[in-house]
Amino acid sequence: MSILVTATSKQGATGETVVTPLVTPRRLAAWSLLVAVLAGVAAALGVFARGDGAFQTVTSVHGEAYEMATTGVYANNALQLVAEGVGWDVFALLVAVPALVISVPFVARGSFRGTLVATGLLGYFLYMHLEYAVTWALGPILLLFIATFAACLVGIVGAAVILARGGLASRFDERFPRRAWAGLSLGMSLLLSVMWIGRIFEALTATVPVLHGETTMTIQVLDLGLVVPISVVIAIAALRRHPAGLAAAAAFAATFVTMTAAIAAMMVSSWVVTGVSALAPIVLFGAASIAGGWTGLRMYRSVDGAAVGGAGARASEARPLAAGIG
Repeated sequence: MSILVTATSKQGATGETVVTPLVTPRRLAAWSLLVAVLAGVAAALGVFARGDGAFQTVTSVHGEAYEMATTGVYANNALQLVAEGVGWDVFALLVAVPALVISVPFVARGSFRGTLVATGLLGYFLYMHLEYAVTWALGPILLLFIATFAACLVGIVGAAVILARGGLASRFDERFPRRAWAGLSLGMSLLLSVMWIGRIFEALTATVPVLHGETTMTIQVLDLGLVVPISVVIAIAALRRHPAGLAAAAAFAATFVTMTAAIAAMMVSSWVVTGVSALAPIVLFGAASIAGGWTGLRMYRSVDGAAVGGAGARASEARPLAAGIG
């Protein structure tokens, strides 16, 4: 019955009703390319239309005095946040967007590994643009942020359909680094939880909280409410050798590597602009990215590379309607 959710029906040559899936590797590839274009445009605007660096000192509703950018697409945001955001945009433009574009032909050919990588990169762009949409002050590219993370969400659902249709049960062998990934993922989740819960209590108890002009703590909310729970669930599922958990871990490894590297790049940008040392988080997240990359490579070495769009998948792309009911 599940195939009916992602299928259209037509009359076959012999009179039977044939089901054709709406989600195919080529369509997912085209959708991923669309996401790359949207993300690339957003990042380019953040880098090249960031303004001239002009700012003024203002006081937030919490009584916090901070420097606020007055020009560019990120106007009316704290100068430090703009510095971090531009670093994130540079990384997206030079690394993350090209990586997604490179994955597109592999996705189109039905590559299982390529589809996993693309799924992870879509997850990265979803988080990035969701955070942008709810963090930045109202600006001219809000709708672009919304369109990008919405497109990423649709793409992830489509990728999950294709991966499930291609079968997950025998895709990974015993070389899959379940314990290494669980240790890395759960360790980072614990670190984020300790850091952000402490940061929240610090802000709640301070006479004048350091929020860089924001009215709440968006990053902490997203990390504690989305990133940490997702990381924990995937880590446990992979540790227990659940096929979906192994596939999710392999995809999430691409998200993990990209995200931690982007945070390190963001901290470098902030350090350059503000002059405030960010060496500790740069080293921490840089090391996490390297560890995630090495663990991810081990994951992908354990993958059965048979295409999700191979003969078996192609045979399932057009089948009698009765075969999909049960």
